[in-house]
Amino acid sequence: MPAIAEILPTRSPHPAPRGSDLPTCPVCADSMIAAEASALLSDNQLSYLWTCDTCGYGFVTKHSFVALVCN
Repeated sequence: MPAIAEILPTRSPHPAPRGSDLPTCPVCADSMIAAEASALLSDNQLSYLWTCDTCGYGFVTKHSFVALVCN
């Protein structure tokens, strides 16, 4: 009986964010690790609240995404 195996790629289609992809504070240029809060604004938009631990400056980022549907 022959064995059949599917070969899957080792690279992820959506790699994990790197440290350089994370935001930096526009006031003191300190790097930020995690958002303080997040909110789903609509079906395909997220909002993140960032607050700098060093100087206390806060800002919001918004990101759009495409929802994946599994069959």
